Amino acid sequence: MKENKLIDLSMDLSVKTIKFCETIKGHYSLVNQLERSATSVGANIHEANYAHGKADFIAKMQIALKECYETEYWLELFVRAEIAGTEESAALRDLCGAIRRTLIASINTAKKSSEMQKNR
Repeated sequence: MKENKLIDLSMDLSVKTIKFCETIKGHYSLVNQLERSATSVGANIHEANYAHGKADFIAKMQIALKECYETEYWLELFVRAEIAGTEESAALRDLCGAIRRTLIASINTAKKSSEMQKNR
């Protein structure tokens, strides 16, 4: 259930980030970094659903979490460098926060499940 929610949220993040980046003039290398990290979140979550086992699932979800943190970094940089306004990036930052919290919960649940299986 959470993975489907994550897939939907991460797809929203990807689409909204692409549209957000289309509004920015110049700064192509920074825009590229933001687009790459934001779209990587969803790609890794999607890939985790086809993992070869629990450890692979956890690893892919952790990569998605790292990419989510990176996306938040780029958004904050855009605001501080006055490339984008706070209001313009607020929805993306909120979406990143929701994804991050869900990823952390999913990773923790998977780790606990994995530990329980080892202790049997």
